[in-house]
Amino acid sequence: MPLRQLSDPDHLPALDPRYVHQRPALGLGANDPVPRILLLYGSLRERSFSRLCVEEAARLLRFFGCETRIFDPATLPLPDQVTGDDHPAVHELRELSMWSEGHVWCSPERHGQITGVMKAQVDHLPLNMGGMRTTQGRTLAVCQVSAGSQSFNSVNTLRVLGRWMRMFTIPNQSSVAKAFQEFDDAGRMKPSSYYDRIVDVMEELVRFTVLLRPHSVQLVDRYSERKEAGVPIDPATDLSSIATATRQ
Repeated sequence: MPLRQLSDPDHLPALDPRYVHQRPALGLGANDPVPRILLLYGSLRERSFSRLCVEEAARLLRFFGCETRIFDPATLPLPDQVTGDDHPAVHELRELSMWSEGHVWCSPERHGQITGVMKAQVDHLPLNMGGMRTTQGRTLAVCQVSAGSQSFNSVNTLRVLGRWMRMFTIPNQSSVAKAFQEFDDAGRMKPSSYYDRIVDVMEELVRFTVLLRPHSVQLVDRYSERKEAGVPIDPATDLSSIATATRQ
């Protein structure tokens, strides 16, 4: 299975526990079951900084009480390369997205944009798959890593993609400049303002995921889709119809 195994999942050497809310969404909604988060990264290099960034994010999400899964894109074919997308890695990616309530996307910036590896993963997630929505209504946090000075080209593109995929992209984001300086030889992120920002983003993702959880279906309920499916509103059970009738 194309899942990335997380080493030292509970070891957070750069995190100062004196300032951390271990349950950042407490009071915003039900935490049971725990939030389910899928993490995607955009590089196949052996020492991939987008992967290392995603792994730090996954450890933080676990600390905040989430269940995480990291998809490994190493065996993922290009879009349209396989007839009917009949490939184990494509099936796995789609199943993971259906399992999830929220996503984290992290891409390197290459030639001023996200990588093809990152885009291919998003392109393999259809808006509609046999009546099932692989991304619609899920929360999304976006991050990027750069080899040079700080930039926001990749996170801006990821936001556009998130909107296109009908996801709720949280306001905060992370952009790590000169990423090669921010990780030690073991692949762990050093204490820095960049790490602190990733903590901020993951806290916010947990909050928005829990906050929107009870309302995700209603928030993406669309007139055009009801009309296309031939599903009329039942005035006897529709809350908005009942409320309107009460005021008249």
